[in-house]
Amino acid sequence: MTSSVWHPNTQMREWSSFDTISKGKGIWLIDSKGHKIIDAVGSMWCNVWGHSNPELIKSITKQSKKIQHSSMFNLTNEPVEKLAKNLIKISPGMNKVFYSDNGSSAMEIAIKIALQYWKNIGELKKTQIATIENGYHGDTFGAMSVGYVPEFFGKFKKQLFSTIQFPVPNKYRLPKGYTLTDYQNECLEKMEKRFSKNNNIAAFIMESGAQMAGGVIIYPKDFQRKISKLCKKYGILFVLDEIATGFGRLGSMAQYTEQKSIPDIVAYGKMLTGGYLTMAATLSSKKIYDSFSGEFNEWKHLFHGHTYTGNPIAASVANQNIFMYEKYNLIKKIKNTSKIFTQYYDEISAIDIVGDIRHKGMLMGIELVSDKKKKTPIRTKKSINKVFFEEGKKNGIYLRTLGNIVMLVPPLAIQENELELLLKRTIKTIQAAKSQII
Repeated sequence: MTSSVWHPNTQMREWSSFDTISKGKGIWLIDSKGHKIIDAVGSMWCNVWGHSNPELIKSITKQSKKIQHSSMFNLTNEPVEKLAKNLIKISPGMNKVFYSDNGSSAMEIAIKIALQYWKNIGELKKTQIATIENGYHGDTFGAMSVGYVPEFFGKFKKQLFSTIQFPVPNKYRLPKGYTLTDYQNECLEKMEKRFSKNNNIAAFIMESGAQMAGGVIIYPKDFQRKISKLCKKYGILFVLDEIATGFGRLGSMAQYTEQKSIPDIVAYGKMLTGGYLTMAATLSSKKIYDSFSGEFNEWKHLFHGHTYTGNPIAASVANQNIFMYEKYNLIKKIKNTSKIFTQYYDEISAIDIVGDIRHKGMLMGIELVSDKKKKTPIRTKKSINKVFFEEGKKNGIYLRTLGNIVMLVPPLAIQENELELLLKRTIKTIQAAKSQII
């Protein structure tokens, strides 16, 4: 249908109309004409159990009959108190939870907490934020500043605050003459050299386990852990973004436990409610929280809040979602199901425009190149995203690309036979799209 909505990340003149999704069932999206497509992007990486799950719907319906929304300013409600306990339980080292509406806001809050912490304890020189190149933390101005992807945010560069950026190892695109270990060590050495130079860095912020929107870059083993150790050594707060990588997407409930890198602050979102309602959370250690505690006239408190912070319906479905992780042993299931991806490596790699496959848990990035030997990224006047959307639709899957990266981010509870079907259809789509993009 022709839409009056300003659709995100869409070139306006390319799209004259949009398919209307009328309902969903499991991994399937169903449009107004009855056509079914596999939701290969998990409704933008947030769906856990598939669509129309009766247990999640029941929790929403039940809570909606009690209280639909109540402010968190000077008040609380039962679902958010229960959810805070559940989140702390799955998040080693964390002590308090600050709620928000979405991942970008959760990261804005993390930035503000990290910067204000040092002011609260009298360390006024610590005002800089360090990050890694090509990270992504959201589309608001603070999030753009610490997660600067040039292709997305170049038009706003002059309005963003400055950060200290360090390179990240990408095993497919290493500098000439380097091994992965060599380059990882060089990246870490650059960090330590800068950390030791002076004492003005307040926090180091990074996605946990992998970069998502920056190209599906899976960190080498120990890279994140070693950064966390450097932060501790030089008195820098370690802030992790698990909005897209936590809650099992990479195979662990809290990805930082697998990475052995307990943060000072961590943010969750996307899969927190199973992908059913908008909600996010920023968690901090007791040390961080206690620095905001004081008398009213000390002005140590955090001036931040959202209208829908701590929405009880969203919190209720989030509690049910977390309960279901345990009830159905989802993390173990993910570890088993994700092995299906590896069975298709060879077939995908054999396609002459596929340069690299990057996979962890329930995430796969397929990098498209015009020359395998030179690893030349595909560049075309056509929108690769639109080509893959249209060809994917013909093959019964909903795909989105990020530049020359085809991303597969299905609902976490996808069945093995469903994942096989998705992969087979993805292969057909890449083969069909080839002639249009090279």
